[in-house]
Amino acid sequence: MNAINQREFRNSLGNFVTGVTVVTAMTDDGERVGMTVSSFNSVSLDPPLVLFSVDRNALSLAAFQKAKGFAVNVLGEHQHELSNRFARKAEDKWSGVDHTIGETGCPLLPEAVAWFECQPYAQYDGGDHIIFVCRVLKFDVDPAGRPLVFYKGKYCNLVPET
Repeated sequence: MNAINQREFRNSLGNFVTGVTVVTAMTDDGERVGMTVSSFNSVSLDPPLVLFSVDRNALSLAAFQKAKGFAVNVLGEHQHELSNRFARKAEDKWSGVDHTIGETGCPLLPEAVAWFECQPYAQYDGGDHIIFVCRVLKFDVDPAGRPLVFYKGKYCNLVPET
């Protein structure tokens, strides 16, 4: 079996359109953590489960592994800057970021098109990532919201069907 070229593999995966989320949590010390995540999927309706994955090299991985809850904020098409902010390895991603605290104690970002408040359900080895499966406890959606979409390494907007 031939070795797979990682760059070509990544570029090929870029042909799959994904939504963009910022997953947030709160540490035991009350510190907010958050990161941009495009690997978000539904898993089950009964029980209500979703998943996201985090790179093993992410600075906030340990905080996510210990978190007692998560909020998955599905970004709207106008939230490019917020996506970029939480994708960077910055010391204070939260400076100037408006948010509220949800019922699970996790930060919720305003103007997101959907929010899922979750508790940890399971973690799995996913190669160079850890896969977090979470049980959804509460969710909300902006029915008029339009999602931020990522395709071939760039943000895109959906074009409504006519």
